[in-house]
Amino acid sequence: MNGSFSFPGVTLLITHYNRSSSLERLLSTFQKLNCHFEDIVVSDDGSKPEQVEKVKALHSTYTFRLIEAPKNSGLGNNINKGQDAITTPYTLYIQEDFVPLATFPKKLQDALQFMNERKDLDMARFYAYFKYPYLTPIGKGFSEMRFSIWYPGYKKFYLYSDHPHLRRSNFLKKFGRYREGVNVEKSEYSLMMSFIKNKGKAIFFDEYKSLLDQVNSSTEPSTFKRNYWRESNNPFVTMARHLFRHLKFNYNYIKTPKRLAE
Repeated sequence: MNGSFSFPGVTLLITHYNRSSSLERLLSTFQKLNCHFEDIVVSDDGSKPEQVEKVKALHSTYTFRLIEAPKNSGLGNNINKGQDAITTPYTLYIQEDFVPLATFPKKLQDALQFMNERKDLDMARFYAYFKYPYLTPIGKGFSEMRFSIWYPGYKKFYLYSDHPHLRRSNFLKKFGRYREGVNVEKSEYSLMMSFIKNKGKAIFFDEYKSLLDQVNSSTEPSTFKRNYWRESNNPFVTMARHLFRHLKFNYNYIKTPKRLAE
């Protein structure tokens, strides 16, 4: 591939758990795309010893800092300790099962430009399962995400997501740390509510499936399984799920206190 992409001031943060081949694929892809970050941090969540050894063996090919854990403590803890190790102004957060496409580096440059120009922006989102419903175009394929408690529907609450994104490295100080000792969904949900309540601002890439692929193989499947309530397409379950989320999200938004600045 032609061209080189340098990202001074940006640390690539990768969370990892028992998927060393996926991690190698991600690092290799960034190398092939000629992406150069000021730092790369791999935060491991207490993987099996043989997996940790495979990760350490990658040091012969790739430059990164490995942040280990004595035991598996969940994604919230893994992101927290990884973020704690970062000293650059910006963090590009990606889980190990994602693969950046050839279109990604240029859009990362564009997102970084927007965030450098606008100090009020907290993050830029590159991937999602669905398009955020309330967007105002700002150029280069990005839109600013807008939230109001008065907007209809509950999908307005998905302003924050753990999917790949660029954020300022003071993110956890501004919005709080990820909850630990709870499942992935509760940890993400808690930060999502804090992000909204504390008036976080984000931009969203409109063609959100064109920059990265999420790849889970039979040898390294996803380590996260959703329950029947979240996955079922039964129309009665779907209707009940939507109603439940609408009530729950609005209630928790009202209940969530605004975070005090540190």
